Amino acid sequence: MAKPSLAEHLNWHVKQRLHRRLARRVLRTPPIAGRDDGVILFSMIGTAVLLPYLVAVKSLAQRLSRGRVVILDDGTLTADDKAVLAHHLNDPRIIPIGDVDTGPCPRGNVGAVADHPRPARRCLCDPGRSRIRSRSAIWPRCGRRSMPAGTSRCVERPAWRSRTASHIARDRAGVDPRAPGLHVQDAAEAAIGSVELARPGELHYVRGCSGFAGFAPGGPGRELAEGFSQAMDVAIGRDRWSRWGSEQVTSNFVVANGHDPLLLPYDRYLNFWNAALFGRSHFATDPAFVHFIGTYRFHGDAYLAATRTAIDRLG
Repeated sequence: MAKPSLAEHLNWHVKQRLHRRLARRVLRTPPIAGRDDGVILFSMIGTAVLLPYLVAVKSLAQRLSRGRVVILDDGTLTADDKAVLAHHLNDPRIIPIGDVDTGPCPRGNVGAVADHPRPARRCLCDPGRSRIRSRSAIWPRCGRRSMPAGTSRCVERPAWRSRTASHIARDRAGVDPRAPGLHVQDAAEAAIGSVELARPGELHYVRGCSGFAGFAPGGPGRELAEGFSQAMDVAIGRDRWSRWGSEQVTSNFVVANGHDPLLLPYDRYLNFWNAALFGRSHFATDPAFVHFIGTYRFHGDAYLAATRTAIDRLG
């Protein structure tokens, strides 16, 4: 990736400051009513993303009209942050990251999600999203199914749900999973055909996005994640497997091997790469859900516009 120019660097900081000022309006919106109905809205956050997280999770909760919030504290939440969260999110459970026993898995949020009671439907949400328009495509149709949001690569496969691990490995034939500079997700996908776990049937994988993923009740959880993680330690090396991105690979793997997994359609549940715009703040499609990738979050005005719209709806 090319190094950003001075103008791009300044643009990022100016828009980040504008967004912080805009997002503070969420503190004037009414609290949500948490529901102990078996649905968990789960995120890992810290003090730096408190306001964007509130916009995102309150918008999602408003559209779903279901669920209670559970938060994994990355270690930076202050007492004031927790008081704000308690007021706005009906006193959610907040888990310190140091209290999570990840076992052989890299430290992150997948293990904590997998540890929740099996009857619960778990929705893993990234704070970097503000645009939620409809719940019809998620609930109740997908209420008992595992689901990851798609990625841009999935546009070429509109009917793709999940594929066998050996099929994924064939796509990556010739890629050395231990090659220097290879991203952890590419390395894991190149090695996934060699993974052997004590589990009946063929293993599957889906290239989704853990920025928004659903884990069905009764599906595979911690045991599967730990076995997969240990296999990847051997296949691509522990140093690489411990890098950022391994949690997304594990999430994709756990979802794909769950009950009747469904890949959400990318034209409705998409990542913002700055290519989805006709103009400065208009999407080429009418998505139900947008995950704003950090690198491109402040390209154009889409994230600012989505945040403003979400807060207006909450008000």
